[in-house]
Amino acid sequence: MDYYSSFLIFLLEVGFLGLFLFIIYAVYDRYRLKKIAETPFSKEYEDVLKKTPHYARLSEEDKQKIQRSVMLFINTKEFVGVRMSITTEIKLIIAFYACLLLLHVSEENCYENLKTIIVYPNTIITKEIKSNGGVYTNEKFFLEGQSVNDTVIISWHEAKKEAYHLHRNNVIIHEFAHEIDFMDGEIDGVPPLEKSKYGSWAHILGKNFDALSKVAIKNRDWGKYKILGRYAATNEAEFFAVLTELYFEKPNSLKQNFPDLYNELHKFYKIEFLE
Repeated sequence: MDYYSSFLIFLLEVGFLGLFLFIIYAVYDRYRLKKIAETPFSKEYEDVLKKTPHYARLSEEDKQKIQRSVMLFINTKEFVGVRMSITTEIKLIIAFYACLLLLHVSEENCYENLKTIIVYPNTIITKEIKSNGGVYTNEKFFLEGQSVNDTVIISWHEAKKEAYHLHRNNVIIHEFAHEIDFMDGEIDGVPPLEKSKYGSWAHILGKNFDALSKVAIKNRDWGKYKILGRYAATNEAEFFAVLTELYFEKPNSLKQNFPDLYNELHKFYKIEFLE
């Protein structure tokens, strides 16, 4: 047998081995997901979620659905604590708010590309060198959370305060809004939309972002734009993340001041909370 024939046989063997391992992994993964889906949602878990202002206002059908999503999330993502231990409460709260965003958006509802959630005990301090007219400065930035590639970073001190009470802000919702934004491959303030809905989304969010940007530059006469805040004017991605926070945290204020923005987000998230 010549060299080329031997090499071809070797490649075929490697290919068949790879295919065999792929099939084994697929069967195991399906079995694993089936076992997760069959795992009952304990009373201890539900008692944690009941402390949030959002869980109690979900319909019974939505509660059952989000319980399954939470179980899938906490069993398929890696949670890493930095200078702290990861507790069941931390996993449940982060998973709940992450899954709440996708409750009526995706059937899978588990952030397929997300691998790791890194949790810090307190606000994260980072340093960045900036240049302005040739003058370089070393500046400190305080982060409550961050979404980077396949990883979400959360400051638990802030997240815990915001999880159990309605605030204007919710760092978990904010960072997972960025994850949703990136589902179409770009972080541009546009989540994965049906083609028929893209035009309306781009027009309404675009004109409101432009108007907010002009107010932020002038930094006066904020009026109704005060509820959006300066940070939302950073770029379109932050605008979408802040709007998502308001949609879940202060829906009535958003609807009253910006009914067009509220309607666009409602068409996407489709959440109906009980009064």
